[in-house]
Amino acid sequence: MPLPVRSSICFLCQTRTSIVTSPAVLSTWQSTRAMGTGRLQRKAARMSLSPNVAKTSLKKPRSNRPGPFAGMNQTEARIRDTPRSRSPAALKRSGDDSKSKKPEAPLYKALKMQTTLSPVTYGRRTAIKSKISNITSFDHMPLLPAVRQSIFTSALPTLADIVPTPIQRLAIPALLNPNTGRKNKPAQPSDDEPQYDQYLLAAETGSGKTLAYLLPVVDAVKREEAIAKQEEEILQQEKAKEREERMKTRTFELEPEEAPMTDEARPRAIILVPTSELVAQVGAKVKAVSHTVKYRSGMIHSNLTPRRIKNTLFHPDGIDILVSTPHLLASIAKTNPYILSRVSHLVLDEADSLMDRSFLPTTMEVVDKAAPSLKKLIFCSATIPKSLDNQLRKRYPDIRRLTTPNLHAIPRRVQLGVVDIDKEPYRGNRSLACADVIWSIGKAGEGTDGETWGPVLSSYMGPNVKKIIVFVNEREEADEVAQFLQSKGIDAVSLSRDTSTRKQDEILAQFTEVALPPTSEEIMLAKKQARMEKDIPLELPTPKSEAVRRLPNTKVLVTTDITSRGIDTLAVKTVLLYHVPHTTVDFIHRLGRLGRMGKRGRGVVLVGKKDRKDVVREVREGMFRGQALI
Repeated sequence: MPLPVRSSICFLCQTRTSIVTSPAVLSTWQSTRAMGTGRLQRKAARMSLSPNVAKTSLKKPRSNRPGPFAGMNQTEARIRDTPRSRSPAALKRSGDDSKSKKPEAPLYKALKMQTTLSPVTYGRRTAIKSKISNITSFDHMPLLPAVRQSIFTSALPTLADIVPTPIQRLAIPALLNPNTGRKNKPAQPSDDEPQYDQYLLAAETGSGKTLAYLLPVVDAVKREEAIAKQEEEILQQEKAKEREERMKTRTFELEPEEAPMTDEARPRAIILVPTSELVAQVGAKVKAVSHTVKYRSGMIHSNLTPRRIKNTLFHPDGIDILVSTPHLLASIAKTNPYILSRVSHLVLDEADSLMDRSFLPTTMEVVDKAAPSLKKLIFCSATIPKSLDNQLRKRYPDIRRLTTPNLHAIPRRVQLGVVDIDKEPYRGNRSLACADVIWSIGKAGEGTDGETWGPVLSSYMGPNVKKIIVFVNEREEADEVAQFLQSKGIDAVSLSRDTSTRKQDEILAQFTEVALPPTSEEIMLAKKQARMEKDIPLELPTPKSEAVRRLPNTKVLVTTDITSRGIDTLAVKTVLLYHVPHTTVDFIHRLGRLGRMGKRGRGVVLVGKKDRKDVVREVREGMFRGQALI
């Protein structure tokens, strides 16, 4: 029930108030108290000071436990002492991006954001250059005469003036000199430390690293073979004497003869490479040297049949040098552990790949099983990533590093051009830009080194075919780009992991074999053939409406990084980078297909909106200066 409201007028303040009273009549003392309180509640004067003047702040102190509505209805913004900086995107939207502009970046700053290479000081590069300047011929190296002769007759038969490269001048004497594979050899080595010498051979692509480690390995194999023959002769003489003494004492007793230990599936040296393509290439080089030096070699990889692998390993005459992949060799070693019982030299070619996360467990398994008989462990690579450097420092802290002065540098004889696909007439069409560049190169005149043989020889021997390699980042794009180039009249083929083994060999043979210059007899036959063809009537030309415009005398290989490592593409003079490589390591290996063995080359990279143009710019500057990309 609501209380009644009674209206009354206060005589002291002359204001109308509403007083809520109870139904009962107020007592005398209550009314007296109410009148006294009314005298105290007077209206403040207009000019009187506020009682809050002396206070420093009118803000209410925050409670330790704010309620669910704390922080609402604020009259002032609570700004921090140091305001948060605006993002570059916000500054760009507002137009005030003058502060966000950074000063001019120093050389190779963009490359350091992507690179994983280990640096080599320029003081060390200069010292190495002065050290190897005195070695100018293979005669200055303590090689066996047969091994030295094989360089001219088998290893490099097409070259007239053969001079050792920097890595060969540096590595061959070091590998031939015994007990130089460790910097600080302990007087009493412990059981945990490796008892073999360790070497790291690092040089730029196309500098002859294969011969740099192959020649010392062959030399060591032949010396071990000679020592083994002498020991075997002495052992046979001792056994003959023991047999004679036994026959004198035991005339009528027969003793079973022990079966001698054979050399089947027990190589003296093993070369490990990451891919089957490199197995075929390195194996062919090892086989070529064996024609002069006379030793037994073999190569095995997963693309071969099991029967051929067994015949190669278990040959009755044994095997001296074996080229294989780590996974195949490790699987064979599980069933036949004696395959690694006689290995004295183990080479890890393309060590940056063999020591990464995918190959490292298998590679180290092979190294550990071969350790009891191992004398030299050789790492070989064109680049030293930080991951490889860390692994070597952890596992082999006393390894001897043999690096050339131009390590991690692209040769200055290789020119790099840039094509912006966003400009006219491409408008972002990368495949169209690729086809246009290939047409421009194919229609150009003679090559930079003038190896064109002329129309007379072309009529007899065929024209000088220009060979171009196009590198893509994704495996699926290799076939797509090759089909697009074929639709534009270009003779293009694709090569990736999906390509069959036989087709891979056929394709690589077209881009690795170098055409030799014609002899005098071939020139005479060409002229005779040309005179005979003058009397033959020509066929009617095809109408223009039915003719297909095709690019003559040009072959293009569209591939991934499967051919960017170790493949000796001496016949290739142009490399086209369809995509900008992810890292500088890929830059070095892809452009390393050019400029091999002193040849000139030309690289072209296609750049779009989403590509790292700063990286491409700094790669060009580094190539122009001849400096390492690190």
